[in-house]
Amino acid sequence: MGSAHHGENPTVLRRLGQGFAVIGDRQFLPGYAVLLTDDPSVTRLSDLPRARRTAYLADMERLAEAVERACRRLDPAFLRVNIEILGNADPYLHAHIWPRYAWEPADRVRLPVWLYGEEYWRGSRYELGERHDGLRVAIGEELDRLGTG
Repeated sequence: MGSAHHGENPTVLRRLGQGFAVIGDRQFLPGYAVLLTDDPSVTRLSDLPRARRTAYLADMERLAEAVERACRRLDPAFLRVNIEILGNADPYLHAHIWPRYAWEPADRVRLPVWLYGEEYWRGSRYELGERHDGLRVAIGEELDRLGTG
């Protein structure tokens, strides 16, 4: 989060009103993104005053729609996005935006992403890299089109 504030985090797609839209460092579901809070002391949604909470949720919805639009344009097998605020592993407010696809294994496409095997979460096969630059650009452009309204 500190590197995002200093403009040094390469995963940042855009600075939004209440946080940073970042592309996920694991891309086994291309387009995976996260909305990070801009305040590391905020550990849960209810820590925010109501106005900031509403603004954070609006940013989350904006990122989810940008991911949806970009992924739908880039992959005809795109189905939907799943949105999750969990906070079980990282102790700061963040929201996961997971695109889901028809090409996913039938035994996984209807289940939570977290049930994907260890091989999806480790190693270099699904690591964020240059091959995802087009996806980064597409999501960023969609965020720009959606604006703040």
